[in-house]
Amino acid sequence: MRLYSKVIPTIAREVIQTLMQDGDIEVETLRIADAEMDMTATMKEYLAAEERVNAATREALERRGYDQSRFAAVKREMADVRGFKMGDEGIEYVIGQMIEYLLISRNVEEVYAEDTSIRKKISTIFKKYLDVDDEIDREARARLKHLQEGSTAWDIEYQKTLELLRRSRGLI
Repeated sequence: MRLYSKVIPTIAREVIQTLMQDGDIEVETLRIADAEMDMTATMKEYLAAEERVNAATREALERRGYDQSRFAAVKREMADVRGFKMGDEGIEYVIGQMIEYLLISRNVEEVYAEDTSIRKKISTIFKKYLDVDDEIDREARARLKHLQEGSTAWDIEYQKTLELLRRSRGLI
């Protein structure tokens, strides 16, 4: 699962609305937008931290003389050094941060539900918006059946198709 900056406001809005509707949290009407911004800030901070790891990875690749094919391995190394969680662990980390923010935020009057209940609800919302990568991958592969997978032409067209599909869904 990958967190896209374009879906962050939508996720934040749905988290606050769902938790309010279910009676898990209480937020004054005038502070709903601020509570949503709190959730947005938590997710954007994660993306900023990921970008710092990406920058460190690019620098390490250049320093070591590696090509871009080693990016993922070096990124894992850089993330481990910095204690940065990636992938599903990263999403779990963000959800934990969101729950903590709900507990300390001045914009949330009261939190009534248990952390585990809130975590399940937020996870469901995240899955709804972040599982699109699998759908996009399947759709891109279906569109490229006429090319031999693994060939240079397929790789180039696959990347173009992924970008086109992400753009059409408003992810980039």
